[in-house]
Amino acid sequence: MTSPTDKSGTKTTAAPSNFLRHVIENDLAQGAYAGRTWGGSPGDAAHHAQGMPDPAKVRMRFPPEPNGYLHIGHAKSIWLNFELAKEYGGVCHLRFDDTNPEKEEQEYVDSIRDAVKWLGYETCLADRPSAPGTLQEHEYFASNYFDFMYEAAEYLIGAGLAYVDEQTPDEMRANRGDFNTPGTDSRFRTRTPEENLARFREMRDGKLDDGAAVLRAKIDMASPNINMRDPALYRIRRATHHNTGDKWCIYPMYTYAHPIEDALEQITHSICTLEFEDQRPFYDWLLDRLAEGGLVASPHPRQYEFARLNVTHVMTSKRKLRQLVEEKHVDGWDDPRMPTIAGLRRRGYTPAALQLFCERSGTTKSGGWIEYASLEAALRDILDPIAPRAMAVLDPVKLVITNWGDLMGGDNVLDDCSAPVHPHHPEMGKREFKLGRDVWIERTDYEDVQPKGFFRLFPGNKVRLKYGHVIECTGATRDADGKLVEVQATLVPDTKSGTPGADAIKVKGNITWVAAADALQAEVRLYERLFAEANPGSGELLEELNKHSLEVCTAFVEPSLAKAEPGVGIQFERHGYFVRDAKATAAGGQAVVFNRAAGMRDSWAK
Repeated sequence: MTSPTDKSGTKTTAAPSNFLRHVIENDLAQGAYAGRTWGGSPGDAAHHAQGMPDPAKVRMRFPPEPNGYLHIGHAKSIWLNFELAKEYGGVCHLRFDDTNPEKEEQEYVDSIRDAVKWLGYETCLADRPSAPGTLQEHEYFASNYFDFMYEAAEYLIGAGLAYVDEQTPDEMRANRGDFNTPGTDSRFRTRTPEENLARFREMRDGKLDDGAAVLRAKIDMASPNINMRDPALYRIRRATHHNTGDKWCIYPMYTYAHPIEDALEQITHSICTLEFEDQRPFYDWLLDRLAEGGLVASPHPRQYEFARLNVTHVMTSKRKLRQLVEEKHVDGWDDPRMPTIAGLRRRGYTPAALQLFCERSGTTKSGGWIEYASLEAALRDILDPIAPRAMAVLDPVKLVITNWGDLMGGDNVLDDCSAPVHPHHPEMGKREFKLGRDVWIERTDYEDVQPKGFFRLFPGNKVRLKYGHVIECTGATRDADGKLVEVQATLVPDTKSGTPGADAIKVKGNITWVAAADALQAEVRLYERLFAEANPGSGELLEELNKHSLEVCTAFVEPSLAKAEPGVGIQFERHGYFVRDAKATAAGGQAVVFNRAAGMRDSWAK
């Protein structure tokens, strides 16, 4: 993406365009929020009676359900909501849509908090709507509004806009109709408001069994939009809630709770993915009815839909991801192969890389698939300018410099070598390591006979040990099965990098290496895409898994990597970008474990 220029020719920075920015800018230009008053904060006893000016021009929210770990699609939503709020001088709420206690757990609440914080939004605060200018943490729960939601339900019943339906689930499904057939009114639809209110209170008081009844909105069973055919508002569920305990045995449906939450939190732009587009008429219907009763302010929030983030070789169904975790096909929600934010973080992705990827993926009303390679490219673009370098040998074989002792004064003598921490940032300093008689090199750096275009080690060829000396290959040893077990070479005198004789001999090949004397043994986990299918989800889940998504190797790396910090990306020269595994480090023990975040380039097509 090229930067625009002003009239003087100076490059300027402009935010990428998307239709949500146009919506917000149009609202601001028309003064949509100027002088607007809203009801007070949820839980404020006076919230019906007194409106207060809203100082925020834009108020967004990110509303996850705590029934699993957040994934890359949620990262896009987090980025959109928080960044748009920040860009236009507004605020953004983190809200837990915790209306389904059977699937929600405190673990998921904690993981969501951690993900939002890690992505860089821990300092985002939302002012309390009932007390403008007073800051509180930007965290809200749908369950904190359950009392209000119940009050709103009783209002709808009293206004003849909702009724208790006691059809069986099979009857309700049959009477709902389909896209070609209008629905059929329930035989309970004609109950009086008084009858419905009494029955609803019996639901609340636990006098009916789970599944025996639901509260439904009374809209239009013949509507061409099936979502408007008397949708359910409340169901009976005897389940302990992570936030409210056993206070309730009835719980609001998400489609009922969500618009109420938006209204009470004074959201200006409620953005969601396209699958909720058909729910928007009910969103507006509900808030219009509650506004008529004075329960929420008018005009109410508006919903806008954008195309969800679809990445090839990635599955974002929480249900299916939970299956992989529970059946132990992966190492938990934070397995580095998982598309969860926790997994991407452990693999080596950074907040900046995910933000760049989300920005590049665009925000439109039309769907489509983003290549997985674009995700890795964003990480490389972020890490390449800043990641320290190191040498690592992932498939090691011993190289013996047979004349080392004669030239260096003994087989056990070590030579000091150094290399820049980053080739383009001398201010980052140098890294120090040794060179000795025995060296670990990559097995693929040797061939008995030179293949076409191969300039590394084969008998008679000279190469440079990167940052070290030039050597000449003299041969190799193989075992009875033909496996390479050792390569032999001789040192070419006076050719050490950084000395006057370094350029005395021109070579076409440079190879990375680690001296056996000071190498650090490490476990390196080479992660690939979790799914072999480009568009997983249409077939059997386990059959779509990539059977080669993880390869573990015993490697040798530079000694400086003993101090590598988890979460700090490092470029293993020739191999790609790696990060020290946070879980293995936290667990202690002697093993040093590195995860591959991305290769030097996309190799999946090969």
